[in-house]
Amino acid sequence: MITLWEIGYKVKKAVYIFIIFLMGFNTLSSQPAERRITREEYIEIYKDDAIREMMKSGVPASITLAQGILESGDGNSPLAVYAKNHFGVKCHSDWKGESMRLDDDEKNECFRKYETVYESFRDHSDFLVTRSRYDFLFELKITDYKGWAKGLKKAGYATNPKYADMLIMLIEKNDLSQYDNYAKVPPRKLSKKRTPKMLASSKKSHQIKLHNNIKYIKIKEGDTFYGISKDHEMNLWQILKYNDLNKNDVLKAGDIIYLQPKRNKAKEEYHIVKKGETMRDISQLYGVKLKKLYKKNLLIMGTQPNTGDKIFLKKKKN
Repeated sequence: MITLWEIGYKVKKAVYIFIIFLMGFNTLSSQPAERRITREEYIEIYKDDAIREMMKSGVPASITLAQGILESGDGNSPLAVYAKNHFGVKCHSDWKGESMRLDDDEKNECFRKYETVYESFRDHSDFLVTRSRYDFLFELKITDYKGWAKGLKKAGYATNPKYADMLIMLIEKNDLSQYDNYAKVPPRKLSKKRTPKMLASSKKSHQIKLHNNIKYIKIKEGDTFYGISKDHEMNLWQILKYNDLNKNDVLKAGDIIYLQPKRNKAKEEYHIVKKGETMRDISQLYGVKLKKLYKKNLLIMGTQPNTGDKIFLKKKKN
């Protein structure tokens, strides 16, 4: 038999639970939308990604960060939040991954969707490296953020006439150029304090050197394309493309392998062809893109020079 005290206790308990439920509901319903990250937080979170990509591709970290800030609204835009796309990169015909539809220049446009934000940073670097219209940018010093900003506008990266000025303002106001200085110091000389965690690697056994302002290594016995790409945190296609190779080529000890795109010209005026030298040999020797070398010398792609020929490295042949 239930006593009056037990009934009263159960009623009080039910009322108490109901009150707690109402309090919880009101608390949830009164919560603000997800907090927007600040610009300072954005820089702190993603500066290592920007530096990591600079060390691999040659795109200044300051430019990457400024573009990310501008294109993603400090990482708070719907595209950045839901697609992890911080640079507004659209699908294009070669995109095989997931996508997100948004109204932009046209209605319901297709944008790339990534698994991680770093994939967006990496794709941004690849986009600039693989589009020939941006080739001239890699002739600039990596610390010349003004040249890069103006060059991006000139190459048609954005339609806003003030795009370059906006990037420069962001870089200077937020002191983003300080991160470009990491490119001046070889990774092996960076102290633990200065080295971003993502750049640290104890597996690298090659000494990284600079030639024509391009990072390169020399091949050792037993090196493979896969091993090099893994040690230097690069994609295999980058190693092959930067060095005009295919995966069936054989690496030989002493070969030069560039870790960044070659330049459009060399510091030297010309090269006199030695016996057995190919156009690719000369391209690797001076760090000049093979296609540019053929174009400067009015040669048909694939043909080889004769011993004693003068191959122009800077200016076009008249």
